[in-house]
Amino acid sequence: MARTSLRSWFYHQLDPLGRREHGLAPGNMLVASLILASCIVAVLETEPELYEGHGRLFAVCEWVFATLFLLEYGIRLWIAPESGRYGEGWRGVLRYAVTPVALLDLLAILPVFLLLAGTDAFILRIARLLRLLRLARLGRFSLAMHDMLEALMLRSYELGLSLVIGFLLLLVSSTMLYLCEAAYQPDDFGSIPRAMWWSVSTLSTVGYGDAIPVTVPGRIFAGLTAVGGIILIAMPAGILAAAFSDVQQRRRANPDRRL
Repeated sequence: MARTSLRSWFYHQLDPLGRREHGLAPGNMLVASLILASCIVAVLETEPELYEGHGRLFAVCEWVFATLFLLEYGIRLWIAPESGRYGEGWRGVLRYAVTPVALLDLLAILPVFLLLAGTDAFILRIARLLRLLRLARLGRFSLAMHDMLEALMLRSYELGLSLVIGFLLLLVSSTMLYLCEAAYQPDDFGSIPRAMWWSVSTLSTVGYGDAIPVTVPGRIFAGLTAVGGIILIAMPAGILAAAFSDVQQRRRANPDRRL
């Protein structure tokens, strides 16, 4: 009985779907703080002036973070059957272990083993990159992130359609600018792939300004591409906003609903 009660307590501390109150549980607040701290250390470690003379301190910090994350990973495996989403006993533990969030937890621990594998510069860079991926784990602590994922699944067809439209618009604008500008600016518009860089920066409304159409037809198509970029950005944003609002309303209507 005591073991079951302890597992239930950890479940309510670490799984946001098991918490009825608003906000993060103290356990998740602690884990989130450790994730942020580990990422700050990983960023500071890339500065040579900070790392020189303090390499041992950075290594100790990484070992401490890895040990704590390994302990957290073991606890999450232990409490997996408590939610009822993965089944009971060892089957529930194994089903949870192959979920994306559990695999992401393993990636948070992997950098230490990469550092042990050698001191090759490429391996060290990969280890540092994986440590920054720990930030992705913060999404699991929020019900809003669960709702956003559900909204993505509900509107996957519409989002896929908008992606296809965006690719077609990219291809058409690149082709038209290639036809209009290739003879005058071969370095920037001498081929359709070269013109795609301009189309991407224009459709995304960034507009670096490193390539500018100089012909009248080219400028006309450039203006149409810029307007199309505004529509292209607004389309998935509106789809996601509507889907997220629907999921939020359903959650308010049925607070006990589980994903």
